[in-house]
Amino acid sequence: MIVKKQKGLKASEYIFGIHPVMEAVKADQSIDRILIKKGMNNDKIREITGVARAKSIYIQYVPIEKLNSITQKLHQGIIALKSLIEYQDIEKIVPFLFEQGKIPSLLILDGITDVRNFGSIARSCECAGADAVIIPASGAARINSDAVKTSAGALNRIAVCRVTSLTETVQFLKNSGIQIFAATEKAENLIYDRNLTLPGAILLGGEDTGISEPLLSMADTQMKIPLMGKIGSLNVAVASGVIMFEMLRQRENSNSGV
Repeated sequence: MIVKKQKGLKASEYIFGIHPVMEAVKADQSIDRILIKKGMNNDKIREITGVARAKSIYIQYVPIEKLNSITQKLHQGIIALKSLIEYQDIEKIVPFLFEQGKIPSLLILDGITDVRNFGSIARSCECAGADAVIIPASGAARINSDAVKTSAGALNRIAVCRVTSLTETVQFLKNSGIQIFAATEKAENLIYDRNLTLPGAILLGGEDTGISEPLLSMADTQMKIPLMGKIGSLNVAVASGVIMFEMLRQRENSNSGV
């Protein structure tokens, strides 16, 4: 049976074969994730996965049919999907922001998997002047053409930082003097009652799962958006915009002495 090529994936968007994928990873090409046939576990594959994980590249083991749906050529059980953006290093961005005299404005996304939501979030963040969006290597929306289109180009303008561990990154931010503001409807305080003029990172969770407990426990404060209707929550993209612009409002008022 011939499996048709996966719809919407162009040949220029992926690399296949053990040696080409290895060279791409070692050369620091922008790779979104690597797909490996389930059950493959030889020396070359272990070498690739070791280097990839060190670079926060997500590894996904998939059925052979998934690989065949992308290309019918000799992929040797491995395909790397290229990223449409260049990922940035949050551990370099934060010191740079402080050196420039800026007050960091960051967003951390935990479990945001919908590509259009992610694109909308990036658009709101860019418009609100955020410095970076932080996502995990595993369990995050793939930055594909739909995400870039929905972002209206924002994903080409705002720094996106992909990290291996959100908990380790949050600890790094806290050690750097950045407050972690967790947005959750379970909070008692409103976003308007929190001091968002401080160096801060807004932490948002997926609409279905919310913020994971380990991350929520690391937050310096929890806050929520007031809701007057009967629906108990906002779309995460809308919520991110509301909070980021409240942060911007507070900082603008602080700068103007209001």
